[in-house]
Amino acid sequence: MRLCEVGIGCDGLRMIWRTIVCCGFLSASALAGEGEWTEFRGPTGQGLAEAGPSAWGVKKGVVWKTPLPGKGWSSPVMSGGRIALTAAKLVDGKTVLAVMAVDAESGKVLWEKDVFRPTAGEVAKCHAKNSLASATPVIVGETLYVHFGHMGTAAMELASGTVIWKRDLEYDPMHGSGSSPVVVDGKLVFHMDGDDQAAIRALDAKTGKDAWMTPRNEDVKRSFSFCTPLLVNIDGRRQLVSVASGMVGGYAPEDGTLLWKVRFDEGFSVIPRPVTADGMVYVATGFMKPKLLGIKLGGAKGDVTQSHVAWEVEKNMPKTPSVVAKDGVVYVLADNGMVSCLNGKSGEVRWQEKLLGNFSASPLLAGETLYCMTEDGACYVLKVSPQSGKVVFEIEMEERIFASPMVVDGMLYLRTEEALWKIGAS
Repeated sequence: MRLCEVGIGCDGLRMIWRTIVCCGFLSASALAGEGEWTEFRGPTGQGLAEAGPSAWGVKKGVVWKTPLPGKGWSSPVMSGGRIALTAAKLVDGKTVLAVMAVDAESGKVLWEKDVFRPTAGEVAKCHAKNSLASATPVIVGETLYVHFGHMGTAAMELASGTVIWKRDLEYDPMHGSGSSPVVVDGKLVFHMDGDDQAAIRALDAKTGKDAWMTPRNEDVKRSFSFCTPLLVNIDGRRQLVSVASGMVGGYAPEDGTLLWKVRFDEGFSVIPRPVTADGMVYVATGFMKPKLLGIKLGGAKGDVTQSHVAWEVEKNMPKTPSVVAKDGVVYVLADNGMVSCLNGKSGEVRWQEKLLGNFSASPLLAGETLYCMTEDGACYVLKVSPQSGKVVFEIEMEERIFASPMVVDGMLYLRTEEALWKIGAS
């Protein structure tokens, strides 16, 4: 299951803009300012940050640790010194879906709001490995958008937690929900790839009213998936790259028109978010035998399965964690702990490093530091480059970790099962 207040002049902004377009991608928050982490996987939506701590202790290097009121695998997001999180908790024996804001400086809880009360039937649809609060919120300006899939979606004031609007979305999920939303051109966009239907949908971000919905229309045996769309720039046009069971497509954000697609084998339950670099997009295909596809973006129109798939790799590819692309390579963390560095243009494996444990959280690359967190709570810190990768630090956080981490202004924010941590250098 995120936008420019950097204090530079117009010439600097134009230079950044040209650089972004030339690199071939455009995230909804690509011009995020210092102190911003406003969507799943950060300012670019791709798990990249400038720098973060390379070692710490359970107490040493911990700035603060704030207990959470409930559980969930959604990642933290931040804007204006406020961190937002979602969680599911029990109140009088019944499930309540809550949202909270935490002060980034002190760790103090600023507000906590109960937003939805799902029925017992809705709660029962969640897989044991999933959570009832797995979709990461998104912040645009002063508005926080929270998404609980089939259990409800809402817009809230980030400063106070006041609900602006909320919607119930009727569809039948499989194993719960997990797709995080994005905001593009005043539209809140998310996936509804459930058991009874598969679609990408948009709501008016100001009102919550329907904007558009595009069915997948793919002939697949299992239609459910949990991926998050990514905004990119292709041939000067912004498009949403969206992965579902058996396909990935580029959709027009203004009306949901499918502009191009690539079909792949019966992949389903797709979780990893796509990433893009150097005119390519990298797409994981989900269960049962996951592949990673390197797809050329330029000139994509219609069904480009035969013409635009540059390469595919099958061995040690992820079912759950998203990948990271930088400096001409793709860093891949498989669920079984194999870290691979692939050539971004050819898919050739450059190096591999095996980590112990099972992994669901997506890795984060801060400079040359790659963070990888196991489901059991072990944190690995690797120093990586296109030439090599090596574990330089390992620590047991003593609580399960499924949420992807956040790095802002050199600080690591880590959500474990019971708490939110702010970690600096030890």
